[in-house]
Amino acid sequence: MADLSLIRNFSIVAHIDHGKSTLADRILEHTGAITAREMRAQFLDDMDLEREMGITIKANRASVPYKCDGKDYMFNLIDTPGHVDFHYEVSRALAACEGVLVLVDATQGVQAQTVANAYLAVEANLEIILVINKIDLPSAHPEDIALEVEQVLGLDASQAVFTSAKTGEGIDDLLRAVVERIPAPKGDPSAPLRSLIYDAKPDQHRGVISHARVIDGSFKRGDEILLMGVDRKFIVTEVGKFRPKMTSVESLSAGEVGYFVAGIKTLADVSIGDTITHAIRPTSKALPGYDPPQQMVFCDFYTGVGTTTAQLREAMEKLWLNDSSFTYNTVSSDALGIGFRCGFLGLLHMKIIQERLERESDITVVQTAPTVTYEVLLKSGEEVRIESPSELPDMSTIDEIREPIANVQMIIPADCIGSVMQLSMDRRGVQIKSEYLSPTRVMLTYKIPLCEIIYDFYDKLKSITRGYGTADYELGEYKHGDMVRMDILVNNAPVDALAVIVHRDKAMTRGRKLISRLKKEISRHMFEIPLQAAIGSKVIARETVQAFRKDVTAKCYGGDISRKRKLLEKQKKGKNRMKTVGNVGIPQEAFMSVLHLDDE
Repeated sequence: MADLSLIRNFSIVAHIDHGKSTLADRILEHTGAITAREMRAQFLDDMDLEREMGITIKANRASVPYKCDGKDYMFNLIDTPGHVDFHYEVSRALAACEGVLVLVDATQGVQAQTVANAYLAVEANLEIILVINKIDLPSAHPEDIALEVEQVLGLDASQAVFTSAKTGEGIDDLLRAVVERIPAPKGDPSAPLRSLIYDAKPDQHRGVISHARVIDGSFKRGDEILLMGVDRKFIVTEVGKFRPKMTSVESLSAGEVGYFVAGIKTLADVSIGDTITHAIRPTSKALPGYDPPQQMVFCDFYTGVGTTTAQLREAMEKLWLNDSSFTYNTVSSDALGIGFRCGFLGLLHMKIIQERLERESDITVVQTAPTVTYEVLLKSGEEVRIESPSELPDMSTIDEIREPIANVQMIIPADCIGSVMQLSMDRRGVQIKSEYLSPTRVMLTYKIPLCEIIYDFYDKLKSITRGYGTADYELGEYKHGDMVRMDILVNNAPVDALAVIVHRDKAMTRGRKLISRLKKEISRHMFEIPLQAAIGSKVIARETVQAFRKDVTAKCYGGDISRKRKLLEKQKKGKNRMKTVGNVGIPQEAFMSVLHLDDE
């Protein structure tokens, strides 16, 4: 049974690209968990997509030994994602820890996600060690950054640890700080088993591999366990630790982090945040667990060229088993056939799911523009939630539409404050407060409708601030908005996959831009194609894709003009007939053109 006083459970959190995965690499190297021969960059990131994009998508963990003052310690380290879309991954990881390393780039200072993750750690009542990273860079000013962190987050600058995850400088000081400042886990090894499932992933041969943090008691291979949330019993076939590769051990006891296999077939059979206990000697009180991840952005996936609905469905099921944080339901469209409405944690999450679908299952998908959830109050008093413009009831039955409002924190250079405030106002934002972090950097807090953020807000912010601005948001309340459904008609037929819900004041401008963009994306046919944007029966914008024109009079050399007119009339009748039966090909770019309306 493990000595609790020699265990340290901690997580690394930071803004994206501040060096979390590189620091995890150096810790693995310094503790001897992996050899120099095994070492590779982003060692814990096991997804190809994570390596290509240079970001962490799923929280990864490792148990490493560390010898200090003649004692053998066991460090359970969790490397977390930094992007705002994977905020829930960070909160789950922190529940398995007693302490956290808040990493700050010595050249960039405090960023939006640094603030959000530090607040998560404070709310979880964890011990925080401030780590100033990248001190090897010529532009680094670590002491100034430490003072800035103290001003913004209230963390003691004199207690900061200065490191370079790239060169390994300061890593020994950091590991000693972990021993001295992060408390050992509390728990009673002899009490009835209480263990938290904080993550899970499917395995082709063994079923679901559940990641667990043991709070009280212990369990081993052959034990019959009870999953309290789903009230199901399983026999444990394997327990182990991540060293950093999965390694079987005799048992897991109080304070330890590891994994277990128990013949659980699919992720649907296990609930993240569930409490494990012994079936024979159960605990009386379950652990609090987690709130389920909240989907913020929705879009539809339809089959692309060479892909069948059955293939898309199979790919969706396979991917959901690996990432249960997105949801999908079957939908149908007159223009695109049968597809799936999917819910995501944010735009990056949506992009990653599409990329993984196409790569891992070798299929092509057509993706519609993303939307957010709206609350609709009907005149009958009933309240409904809609995730797509096609679900919006008839406007005559609606009393009001409420849109989700996001609380947005932006950290920007002081000389960009005017441009950023103008951008926020253009997106119907309301300023809450502004705070100077230093003479050159400002933190702005705004309330902005979520539907105004999910399109190109981040791109615009980066452009205005020359790449130095960062933003973090969390969903707040729903508020009444003057929202309308804008339909797009192609060849006089509405294409429901192109419909959008917009604010009435912006409908005409957005309609014109969208129709203009569609005109560029839809190729010319042998007949004229009208493109229209309409609110109800009122057309607010129109463009026309001109028809190809064959010169049917080329063979007429001179002669009576009436012969040419006869040929032109015959051509005109033929085009009219084509117009009524001809199908218009709409490419994938047309469906995504709604995202890039301001690029021109």
